[in-house]
This record gives sequence, structure tokens and C-alpha cells, in this order.
Amino acid sequence: MTQKVVVLGAGYAGAGAVKAFEDEIEDGEAELTWVSERDYHLVLHEVHRVIRDPSVESKVAVPIDDVKSPETDFVKGHVENVDVDERVVELSDDRTVEYDYLLVALGSDTAFYGIEGLEEFSLTLKSLDDAREIHEEIKAASEDASRSEPAQVVVGGAGLSGIQAAGEIAEFRDKHRAPIEIEIVEGLDEVFPGNDPELQGALRKRLDIQDIDVMTGEFISKVDEEAIYVGDDTELDYDVFIWTGGITGQKEVAEAKLDKDERSNRIFAGSDFSTSDERVFAIGDSALVDQGNDNVAPPTAQAAWQAAEVVGENLARTIRGQPLKTWTHRDKGTLVSVGDMAVAHGVQGVPVQTFGGPGAKFLKKAVATRWIADISSPKRAFTAWDDM
Repeated sequence: MTQKVVVLGAGYAGAGAVKAFEDEIEDGEAELTWVSERDYHLVLHEVHRVIRDPSVESKVAVPIDDVKSPETDFVKGHVENVDVDERVVELSDDRTVEYDYLLVALGSDTAFYGIEGLEEFSLTLKSLDDAREIHEEIKAASEDASRSEPAQVVVGGAGLSGIQAAGEIAEFRDKHRAPIEIEIVEGLDEVFPGNDPELQGALRKRLDIQDIDVMTGEFISKVDEEAIYVGDDTELDYDVFIWTGGITGQKEVAEAKLDKDERSNRIFAGSDFSTSDERVFAIGDSALVDQGNDNVAPPTAQAAWQAAEVVGENLARTIRGQPLKTWTHRDKGTLVSVGDMAVAHGVQGVPVQTFGGPGAKFLKKAVATRWIADISSPKRAFTAWDDM
């Protein structure tokens, strides 16, 4: 009997899993249905490029039909709930999708931590629409003829997204000679918190070169339409506020009968991506994937790419009644862009631990375009090179 396999989500984990499963499965073994509210795969770790130049969106958004095989059925829709008892995915327009086996790869949402006004008054960077909106808001603020002072742009969070977004805003400022002042606010004591001090220093140096101010060591406590309140004593006026300070799971699985972290809705998964329901698997930012010793896989694109290859094979193994493979994340290095500059750290096979310059920029481009080539075509990757 042909099994119905459903994959939810078109991010790195979902797109990678679809490709891996298609490569693994034999004719007649399964019917694959891919569900996403977007009909494209977004190269999310490069979406910040759209802030500077919206035309780049054609390079970072890969149409679903260029990713999947013709045999895979695609359903465009917003997931509302997963009913594990009935083995049904419920969509917001009252459609349902039945499954025998399900992979949840819905990605993450932005975490606002209950901070007053934060969600209401900030912009986020999780989609093409978000990047376009940031571009338009920055452009409008910088072109406001009624103002006498530079537009104030504040980025909340000095992690990967915050640093890369700030770098693109700086490039927009310099390209258009726009009157903009940029400041990153980070609650912890350093940029790129939790990472190697050498990497942090290299990033801080490039933020300084880009004339991006950084405030660390104080958390945002409140936001209103006029100011961002930092710690007990600091108020920052702003024209555009972008929040990149954390992730949480998707509310769409909140009611699903699966073991999960009740605060974030991220699903507990073993190192083989199995969950508390034998017919449901979870991967990527939707999941807390066990890595042993009370550790879980990091919520990074790199981890999702690696995991997708294994979960695709495990879906096929499940259908065949074969043992599942386990997966352990292996860090292959970190690449961060700051506008047209980049920093590389801990890259496998490279003797220098931390470096910038043309080498780092080349590697950043190579990783992004390799992924595009893997899920679509070398031709699409080639055309994307200059904008990565």
C-alpha cells in the first residue's frame, strides 16, 4: 500500500528534506505532499540583502516548482493545527491534508519575551515581506524633507540577523548618501553572544568601520511609538526599529498532542528526528533535536541542511520498516556578512581560525550559492552569485 508522506514548511529543513526524500524513495513506495504558505523557498540567511536592494528578492526566493520533482504534490496554505489522532493537517481555509507519516519543519517565529510594546512597534526579519518593509521604512525616513536630523535606525539584537541587517542598512546609507544613524542594542555584554571572542572582536571591528554604533549590557525594557527604553535610564528615539533578538516555535503546533517545550512550542525530537508520536517527525527550528548530554541542535541554517539529508532518508526507512539513522550536528564554521565585508571563523580545512577580506567574502558567497544549486540548479546559483 502506498504511504502518504507530508512535509510541512519550505525553509531549509523542509526543502532539504523534500529533496532528500525524493532522491531516496522508489516509484510506488510513497505519495509525497509538501505544504507551505509560501510557494517559494527563501534563502533566509541572505534575505537581509533585500533591505539594501529589493531586486535581490528574485535571487533569494526559489520557486517551489524549481525545487520539487513533478511527482511531489504541493499544497499552498497556512497550517492551523496538526491532529495526530486523525492523522490530519488542518489548514486555515478549512482544507485538510491526510498523512501516514508527517514531518514538521515549520521553522521558527520571532520571540518578544512579553516586553511591553516590542511586538507592536518593531519590524522583524523573517520573510521577504519583512525585508521589503524594512527597506521602504528606511527609505521613507531618510527622505523625509521635514526633518533636520538624521533618521534614527535601531536594531535590537547583535546576533547573526541583527549584525547582517545593520550591515545592509549601512550599505543603503552609503550608496544613497542617506542621512541615517544606525545603532545595535544587545542585552548581553558582547556582539554575537556566546561565540569565540576572536570572532566577536572581528565583527565589532567591521561594525565600527561601517559606522554602526553598538550598545551592549542592557536589555530593552519597553517600547512605545516614540522611544525604546533600555535598562533603567536610557531612552533611544527612533524612526525605524528592527527586532532580531530571539526565536520561538510556531503557535500552529501548540494544540498538537506531541511532547514539546510548552513555553516555545518547539517539539522534542530524538537524534533520529522521531517524536512522541511514532508517525510524526520534527526537524529544524520547529524542533529541539536531541544531541546528547542535555544538548540540542543549534537553530541554524547549517544544522538544518545537515539534518535534512538524514531525515529524508529516515522517512523512507520508516516506510520500509528499516532502522532509523541518528544524526549529530558537526559545526563546519561560521560566516557572517557586515554589508560588503564578511568574517569567517572555524571553517573546516582552513588553518586560520578567524579571517575577513576576499577569502571570507568568497566563502560566504560559495555557501549560499551551493545551497541554491543543490535545491534548484547551477544556473540559478550562478545568477545569484554577485548578490550574495
